[in-house]
This record gives sequence, C-alpha cells and structure tokens, in this order.
Amino acid sequence: MIKTVIKLAFVAFVANATWHLFGAYSPHYKFKDGVQYAAQYRGDTTDEGLRETILGLASQFEVPVTAADVSVTHLDTHTIVQLSYVRPVELAPGFTYPWPFSVHVDTFTVKPPKPDDSRVPK
Repeated sequence: MIKTVIKLAFVAFVANATWHLFGAYSPHYKFKDGVQYAAQYRGDTTDEGLRETILGLASQFEVPVTAADVSVTHLDTHTIVQLSYVRPVELAPGFTYPWPFSVHVDTFTVKPPKPDDSRVPK
C-alpha cells in the first residue's frame, strides 16, 4: 500500500514537472519560429527595426527578452540573430528553477522580386 502511494506521488511529481516544462518550451519554440521568419523575410528592414520586431514577438509570446538580450547583425543578405534569456520554471510545488533558453538564427534574407517593367506588355 505504501509502495503504491510512493509510486503515485513520484508519477504526479514527474507529470507536474513535465507540464511546467511544456508551458515554458511551447512559447519558446513559437517565439524561435517567429524570429526565424522575421529574420528571413526582413526585406529592407534595418537591424534596429528587426530588433523591435523581435521584441514585439517576445511580448506576444510572453517571453522575458529585453533589447539588451538581442544581438542582430547582417552582411548583405546574411542575417544572424542571437539572444538568450532565463525563465523561472516551477518543477515542483514551491521549487522554482531558473531555466536558460537561447535562440540562434543564421539565415539568408529573402527579398520579394520587384516587377520587371520590360516584361509588361504595352
């Protein structure tokens, strides 16, 4: 009887920790996908404009990122975004652990083609 109670308590502990980790990783991966998309389709946006877009995504997905955490660099069509943050995760009731997350995006910018006036019939 006591063995069963201990096993059930252990399963409840693992399920609780898994649920809280899922609650931290789900917005992280959505945010990471948003950063990837914003960097890839930035067009003629400046690095500061992309940083503001990333901060907007962070507030949308409730990710604790500040402007100082975001590093954006580019060379022609090559864009690199690096950022890291720490989110507290409650692994057990009353026990919160600061869980580190990082995002590294290394992509080439896709610019939409401009219409070619020479192919337009007159």
